[in-house]
Amino acid sequence: MTAPAGQPWREADALHIDVRGMTPPGPLVAILRLVDSLAEPVPVIVHHDRHPQLLFPELAERGWVAEVVAGDPGEVRLRLTRTA
Repeated sequence: MTAPAGQPWREADALHIDVRGMTPPGPLVAILRLVDSLAEPVPVIVHHDRHPQLLFPELAERGWVAEVVAGDPGEVRLRLTRTA
């Protein structure tokens, strides 16, 4: 299941958000808005079309880390987890 670009959806493994095709700074804003809205430390899977370098320091400031995980061809897939 997928949702419109930038809209999260829940699957058994995590909350997912697909920001592929969005123009900057849309992906960054959508991802940060999502992690800032979470009351519980739910993992987030990000489906991106590029390696989001500017995202990593913003996540670190919020107590989140990102790791690259296997995704579809041409996709950068990240698993975000809260560290604190």
